[in-house]
Amino acid sequence: MAQGTGSINSDYKDWEWSDDAGERARLLQSPSVETVPKGAESQGNNLGATSALGAVFIVVNAALGAGLLNFPAAFSMAGGVAAGIALQMCMLIFIIGGLVILAYCSQASNERTYQEVVWAVCGKVAGVLCEVAIAVYTFGTCIAFLIIIGDQEDKIIAALVKEPEEAGSSRWYTDRKFTISITAFLLILPLSIPKEIGFQKYASSLSVIGTWYVTAVIIIKYIWPDKELVPVEIPTSPSTWTAIFNAMPTICFGFQCHVSSVPVFNSMKQPEVKTWGAVVTAAMVIALFVYTGTGVCGFLTFGAGVEQDVLMSYPSNDIPVALARAFIILCVLTSYPILHFCGRAVLEGLWLRYTGVTVEEDVVRERRRRLLQTISWFLLTLLLALFIPDIGKVISVIGGLAACFIFVFPGLCLIQAKLSEIQETRAISWWAQVSYGVFMVTLGAFIFGQTTANAIFLDLTA
Repeated sequence: MAQGTGSINSDYKDWEWSDDAGERARLLQSPSVETVPKGAESQGNNLGATSALGAVFIVVNAALGAGLLNFPAAFSMAGGVAAGIALQMCMLIFIIGGLVILAYCSQASNERTYQEVVWAVCGKVAGVLCEVAIAVYTFGTCIAFLIIIGDQEDKIIAALVKEPEEAGSSRWYTDRKFTISITAFLLILPLSIPKEIGFQKYASSLSVIGTWYVTAVIIIKYIWPDKELVPVEIPTSPSTWTAIFNAMPTICFGFQCHVSSVPVFNSMKQPEVKTWGAVVTAAMVIALFVYTGTGVCGFLTFGAGVEQDVLMSYPSNDIPVALARAFIILCVLTSYPILHFCGRAVLEGLWLRYTGVTVEEDVVRERRRRLLQTISWFLLTLLLALFIPDIGKVISVIGGLAACFIFVFPGLCLIQAKLSEIQETRAISWWAQVSYGVFMVTLGAFIFGQTTANAIFLDLTA
């Protein structure tokens, strides 16, 4: 993208909110990324330390996660292998485009996190909406993580106590609500309270290992299926033409790494938009192979009967699958505190901007506020996870929000960045980029509206 002369929208500074608070909150730093403080580049050659290859793996880290488990069901909803792959490929064009736009706008605005870019480029209203969306998205993802823990523990406990899967939880200590609660209180809550989360690097590595192992198990189980597996019906077309849209939230949830992409871009040794384009293309192709391998093989193994969480379709006593469940539980246990940390940082940034109080002046109250916020967040996500056992409902909502991060906000940033350029005449490329931004906003708004309306409709008719 050619960068014209002009100024990016900076009216967020006129809202009587503390600039110091917004800068010091340093919201949503990507795992394994340490960026140079803003302004340091003007004092010397303090470039980032991440190579292009390293950036590829960090972006893959950010993209791959528990959303992997829902791709076989997404292929089923889309109407088969061909439709699922085609939908992914079409959406991938805009997913990569959104990542490149964010890097371009980060350079133009000299901001280093996703929400700070939106604030600087699109103004205060879009900035607040972005931060609220991030808080809601991380909150919903934490609920999904707790549901995943319950799903996997159900199967592991069923294998250990040797109970029939249809029998449910006949003993109080095997009851789903008890196992989720005890796991959450003993492991997740203590990890969520600290002000800083120093184990992000290790959690990211663990998550990648876990997702690759899960993918390998699902592919192997398809190639060499269990003898007792009953042949299933494999849909080759969607039930209705609108059914294919129901797969979009899962794809958006799976590929959403845009919020953490801006810190990754700014951590690179050579943060150039052209280099970044090659980085994110390589990363998304890797993620595409992982998600497609899982989606295709899981779907072909179980057909239309595949569960929303594909691991739930396998028997409890399958040893390799049990290990995959243990990996997923471990990944989710370490990922919940990171997501909560991100959401808490957004809420803290909003609070500090609203009150106009600097971090240094609010140290004592910050500790009290952090404890109250953490406990409230934890209890609310736990209660909702206990009474919403279907992860598909949660994914449909947060998948719609993921579409905003992938399409809407990058599209708005591109439109505003191009409109701010001072040019005597508008070249064809300028009009093409503005049109592309408008299309991205329209597409993202459609996906968000459709998936949210569908989720509400399903809840009302359930």
